[in-house]
Amino acid sequence: MSNQLKNLFSEVIHPHAAEVKNLIAEHGNVKLGEITAAQVFSGMKGMVGMITETSKLDPEEGIRFRGYSIPELYNLLPKAENGNEPLPEGIFYLMLTGRIPSAEDVKSISTDWENRSVLPEHVYKAIDALPIHTHPMTQFSIGILAMRTDSVFAREYEKGINKKEYWNPMFEDSMNLIARLPRLAAYIYRRTYHNNNQIEPKAGLDWSANFAHMLGYDSHEVAELMRLYLTIHADHEGGNVSAHATHLVGSALSDAFYSFSAGINGLAGPLHGLANQEVIRWILDLQKDLGGGLPTSEQIAQYVNRTLAEGKVVPGYGHAVLRKTDPRFTAQMDFAKKYMPDDDICNIVWRVYDVVPGILGSIKKIQNPWPNVDAHSGALLIHYGIKEYDFFTVLFGVSRALGVLAQLTISRAMGLPIERPGSITSEGLKKRIQAQLTNS
Repeated sequence: MSNQLKNLFSEVIHPHAAEVKNLIAEHGNVKLGEITAAQVFSGMKGMVGMITETSKLDPEEGIRFRGYSIPELYNLLPKAENGNEPLPEGIFYLMLTGRIPSAEDVKSISTDWENRSVLPEHVYKAIDALPIHTHPMTQFSIGILAMRTDSVFAREYEKGINKKEYWNPMFEDSMNLIARLPRLAAYIYRRTYHNNNQIEPKAGLDWSANFAHMLGYDSHEVAELMRLYLTIHADHEGGNVSAHATHLVGSALSDAFYSFSAGINGLAGPLHGLANQEVIRWILDLQKDLGGGLPTSEQIAQYVNRTLAEGKVVPGYGHAVLRKTDPRFTAQMDFAKKYMPDDDICNIVWRVYDVVPGILGSIKKIQNPWPNVDAHSGALLIHYGIKEYDFFTVLFGVSRALGVLAQLTISRAMGLPIERPGSITSEGLKKRIQAQLTNS
């Protein structure tokens, strides 16, 4: 499959790269808006400054992968035999090529990733050299870097490859890295939480089902949950920290291992991927504080108001771009209502959803009171016994590899330049503002 997918990618990306190059040559002076002093101080929020082909956030419809919404992709993407959830192999194919894959295309990727999934022995040794209490995200990042010894791009670049062919070894590195991540993540999970009792991969399974198997969960429902989870977390346009960090490091012609490790380090931040574990901790604290079991909506409202009065946030609510309920939250809620409608934790999540938007919506400065993807994911994992919160972000990282590595391959094929934005001192900005006021 790798040659077939690579040939299709080459077929679609080179005309696209030429079109973009001509667009810049002819219309490069077109303005995309004005940058304000407030934006400079706001972490570049909303400033258009990079190309990301794989996905785009729609404030009303949520994430669109190559133009398709999540509900649309539920109908279009191939599913496993006897399964109802889209296979992540399909979302990767779509993000890389812009084409909806067939069932045969997806099956071929599953087989290809299975063949590429063997981890070098020194990667296990690098992980084993760390204290057992090392945070799983630290182990994950180090394991990714340890795999760099096999980088095809690093080897080919050292030989003096033509820059027009940079995408080719980047494709190989990306495929190898994605294929190996479930094995690395499962090894860390079993080492950290299950006395290093490792479970070998099983031949013939799709990427998600094999991951669930290696974690120690062989039920049909967990395989379905993993397919759902790894699909909906795959990408979230280019400006989020993990995607941007991967892009930034990759723009220096760093290989996939250096670049993705940087993205994982960003994902580990509490304001990014670590938020999913913050949500479930808050839910469990709420449940404990309110006496256990299933609290009433009135009790939840009182707890939420107390949380806000203490100067804290309600984790899992609000988003920089979205202005309605995150479709990824809805997809997980639909899954839960199908497989675990009586689960107390899920019912608390739903009651929080009934209560919180109204409370947050009454606060003037809050633009989006709706839940995001993190508001539900932990409850699903805990239901099936995956209760180790510190590992949740590793699962997120395995999924996020699909989008950022697809885009990294695209960026390399398009010959996008090194990222080097300008900067200014606070004093320099102050002088510019004063000059503008004087001249106005």
